[in-house]
Amino acid sequence: MSSTANLSHQLLISAIQSTATDIHFSPYLQKVDIHFRVHGKRIFHSSITTPVYVKLLSYYKFTSGMDIGEIKKPQNGTITFRNHDDLFSLRLSTLPIQSNESLAIRILPQTESLSLEKLFIFPAQYKRIQDWLRHQSGMILFTGPTGSGKTTTLYALLQALIKENSYQAITLEDPIEKNIENIIQVQVNERAGITYDAGLKAALRHDPDLIMVGEIRDRQTAQFAFHAAHTGHLVLSSLHAKDALGTILRLKEMGIQTVDLDQTLISIASQRLLPIECATHLPKRAAIMELMDGELLRHAIHQHSLPAHPPFQSFDHLRRKAYAYGFLSENEVN
Repeated sequence: MSSTANLSHQLLISAIQSTATDIHFSPYLQKVDIHFRVHGKRIFHSSITTPVYVKLLSYYKFTSGMDIGEIKKPQNGTITFRNHDDLFSLRLSTLPIQSNESLAIRILPQTESLSLEKLFIFPAQYKRIQDWLRHQSGMILFTGPTGSGKTTTLYALLQALIKENSYQAITLEDPIEKNIENIIQVQVNERAGITYDAGLKAALRHDPDLIMVGEIRDRQTAQFAFHAAHTGHLVLSSLHAKDALGTILRLKEMGIQTVDLDQTLISIASQRLLPIECATHLPKRAAIMELMDGELLRHAIHQHSLPAHPPFQSFDHLRRKAYAYGFLSENEVN
């Protein structure tokens, strides 16, 4: 193994042992700083010299299928990495900066599979989401910022559904973050003509019971996804939004009409991941969710607000509740 390949291996092992979700390489004039993102926080790991980083970057670009000679345009690539019995998919992204390129690596475990029960701090929220999945058509949205666990939740839901029902399930993803048995997973590739829109049209011809759209990113995808849900399919998807109420405002900005939201949207789960203390039945991070459905959802759609005294638990309320149960430190409440 070359010195560059060995450095890569040691960095990846260190990141995995630290339960990091991302590795950031930040180039400066004389050095490159390496940070790990662990439990949502960016932690300094080490520094390397610029010449060493140039070799490491070329190694990553070559092994992930990027163009080594291209330094002026952002690029993306993927690498498969195995550590003993654990398999990881590495999603690499370069970004041109002055006289160099920065690199970010997302670490996606392929063999780890969290059950739904272990994803949420409060079991009642998990049971409520289970009730949503009994619908045969309509749209269920999971929202939140990048890194809030939306995709992990979607995968866990799909796996739970497939175990209980003989569903024809199709996913449209960019990229496919985890391979799941008994599900048709379609990789969106705009350069090859497989856009979300084209993929959705093709998926509908495959007689699906369930469609998962990895992320609603634009007006066209939003409108087609809602059309699929309106015509008799159960559609699960994710969207970047601040909170549950903000999700409705974002959808309206994307051109989804109030009547379509009212007729098609089953529910919204806006998600946040929190670092957990003293809970052996939970992983090191678990989710709290602002859940919105039924009459509360209808009110929010038509009035753009919540009723004065709604049966609604906000993120602030849920954080205080988690602290009272001993799951959170005081610093995480504020």
